[in-house]
Amino acid sequence: MRISTAEAEVHVVENVTVTEDTLTVDLSDGRTISVPLAWYPRLLHGSKKERNNWRLIGKGYGIRWEGLDEDISVENLILGQASGESQSSFEEWLAFRKVRRSKTKSHPLKGNP
Repeated sequence: MRISTAEAEVHVVENVTVTEDTLTVDLSDGRTISVPLAWYPRLLHGSKKERNNWRLIGKGYGIRWEGLDEDISVENLILGQASGESQSSFEEWLAFRKVRRSKTKSHPLKGNP
């Protein structure tokens, strides 16, 4: 008996749009994938400026938000996989972010550490 396996071709990102509640990614094959921003809590908690500050990684097979320390692969978007970050890791990130913001506000000329 012969078993056939279908390999899904993953295409690269052409554009990314982040709104208050949705992450939308346009792919090179013409597809557009939209997922709830709640799937990626770091993006959900980011400012509009932080959400719009993304870059492609892995030759376009992933997206990086440096200021939010978030990476999302095209493959995970296609498979409908939300962030795998644990609640404790996310809470540590939020706490660090809060401390960093309070330091920036108290020393605005020094900028971020």
